[in-house]
Amino acid sequence: MQTLDTFDWIAIVFYFLILLGIAVWVIRKKEDNTEDYFLAGRNVGWFVVGASIFASNIGSEHVVGLAGAGASDKLPMLIYEIHAWIVLILGWVFLPFYARSGVFTMPEFLEKRFDARSRWVLSIFSIVAYVLTKISVTIYAGGVVVSALLGIDFWTGAIATVILTGIYTVLGGMRAVVYTETLQAVLLVLGAAVLTYLGLEKVGGWGSLVETVKP
Repeated sequence: MQTLDTFDWIAIVFYFLILLGIAVWVIRKKEDNTEDYFLAGRNVGWFVVGASIFASNIGSEHVVGLAGAGASDKLPMLIYEIHAWIVLILGWVFLPFYARSGVFTMPEFLEKRFDARSRWVLSIFSIVAYVLTKISVTIYAGGVVVSALLGIDFWTGAIATVILTGIYTVLGGMRAVVYTETLQAVLLVLGAAVLTYLGLEKVGGWGSLVETVKP
């Protein structure tokens, strides 16, 4: 098993210090109102919004799970992720309705459009579905990564990840989430580029990869 060297530990500590600095800066800057807490004051830039959406969708479960699925079943997951442009189309179509209604959340929009029952149904269904299909997978994959990198117990890594994320999310609100995820998005893109280069080098280059995945 390969262990982390001094440079690796320095990079990890530096990363967490930057995250801590961003969280502290956002917490000190935030205003005490619901618009700032849930919508980051409606004044974050397009790059921050886009990077946050990207980092919300791409995470440890992709690095651990989808990479393995792609390696075993050729490239089906790549084809699936390419269709993420549909999300942008949905945003362009539906976002104007939400903006004009002045709501903070989708359940709130349904309550204004229909009644309180629809708000409760969507809220409960979304929470249960998100925990079972997204959060649990993300926590598990994150625990695997942290356990493998730091050499600690899986549950320790998973619980620590949840607690740290929960602290800056609760204290800083949406603004803390979008700015920390912007940093994570940049690191994800750079890390993926490095992994792609190293992976292609290991398999003998792009030509060798094409020959391997041919039916």
